[in-house]
Amino acid sequence: MSSIRKRPPPNLPLSPAQHNLLKQAPNIYLIGLMGAGKSTVGRILSHALKRRFFDSDEEIIQRTGASIPTIFEIEGEAGFREREAKVIAELCQKQKIILGTGGGAVLRESSREVLSKSGFVVYLSSTPERLLVRTRFDKNRPLLQTEDPLATLKNLYDVRHPIYQSVADVEIKTGSGQVTHVAMSVIDALLQHIATQQGLTQTTKSSSTQENT
Repeated sequence: MSSIRKRPPPNLPLSPAQHNLLKQAPNIYLIGLMGAGKSTVGRILSHALKRRFFDSDEEIIQRTGASIPTIFEIEGEAGFREREAKVIAELCQKQKIILGTGGGAVLRESSREVLSKSGFVVYLSSTPERLLVRTRFDKNRPLLQTEDPLATLKNLYDVRHPIYQSVADVEIKTGSGQVTHVAMSVIDALLQHIATQQGLTQTTKSSSTQENT
């Protein structure tokens, strides 16, 4: 009986000096709407930086033994958000990790606060239309199981986009290009952040927006 092996994440073109500098990077937190690429980018960064990657949704599934739709059905969104906030608070106590959060994680003030205070927050942003293309066949997105998922995504974007921006240290717009370009944009932002911490450059929080087409 044969088994299918998952492909390892692609390598990023980092120099030895960059690798050494990136060892100083804090925890890396990826936020954004469903389908923005948080898990994919997180695993690429995990491979490149030799750090452990956590997905808050996967952690909840492992701990409860239930799927996200099942939790929503039994406990409602409020019950799920309570579980999510506890998982995020616990994971943020770890050191040198990469965390991909659920799309609604930033709705809790306590989660916004712990993310902002304990790591470098990256907002992966995209248009509702593009997010729909990425999520239209995924039945594990309970909020999108509606007659008009695009309208739902637009509503979610309108509500959450300013919240994501208020929490993020950097916003990276994801487009139709290669996901490695997005990961490298995160790396570039981290290097700039470290340089700023060392007094080599001056930037302000949430002022940096990078675009990938």
